[in-house]
Amino acid sequence: MFCTCHYFSHVLNHNTEINVVIPTPEGNEQITATGKDMRYDYEKGLPVVYLLHGAFGDNSSWSRFSSIERYAQAHNCIAVMAGVENSFYQDMARGGQYFSFMTKELPEYITRIFPASRKREDTYIAGLSMGGYGAWFLALSRPDLYSKAASMSGALDIARLHDEAMAGKVDNPFSWEDAFGETAGHLEGSDRDLFALLKRDIEKGQVPELYQACGTEDFLYKLNQGVHEKLEKMGVKSVYKEVPDHMHNWDFWDLEIRSILDWMLPA
Repeated sequence: MFCTCHYFSHVLNHNTEINVVIPTPEGNEQITATGKDMRYDYEKGLPVVYLLHGAFGDNSSWSRFSSIERYAQAHNCIAVMAGVENSFYQDMARGGQYFSFMTKELPEYITRIFPASRKREDTYIAGLSMGGYGAWFLALSRPDLYSKAASMSGALDIARLHDEAMAGKVDNPFSWEDAFGETAGHLEGSDRDLFALLKRDIEKGQVPELYQACGTEDFLYKLNQGVHEKLEKMGVKSVYKEVPDHMHNWDFWDLEIRSILDWMLPA
């Protein structure tokens, strides 16, 4: 079942729109003599996967460009998709309070309205590009909420990406000051830096499981290699995949989300 919800967000102070996929009891649209088993396991709460878009995306990106409805049905999970502009999933210095929206208001809405589990072990997050950073940022900032976080083609080394963008080495669709404020030029070691957040989580003894994938032809491939090397030096175990010949596009992300859902929700 696919739902588009419009409601007033007190955190954002305006109406917002989200897309939600809920697995239906009868399964996929395949009417056969052998496929009539009904799944009514809603009472205990279904696992939830929050799917984050990239730059210039919105709440419709995943439903328009991937087959996420079929994949969520197959894994018997709820998929939630919200739009956050080009915010890097921050409480923006000039703009929406998207970190608070994603980690406080949206989960409360989802678990009250839909048959969604409130348990950390049933709550997952994944994203692409800007949303790859967002998935790890939200999970490492709130490790009490998410048990697993996955990045595809992620802008994971935010300090390095900022420096390369300022030097004109990569495309720069962002207003860094709007998203990060005065921290924009001093991201390394800050609470926006994934490595600093990961170190803090390790010290506190609660770290989400991490998954990182990138195509070898992606413009963020070298950055992702560098992130993996840093994690290895920190002694952090994570899933790391380099996918040959794939680029920064939906062909790769639609393919990889299937592997990610298998990892999050093994049969």
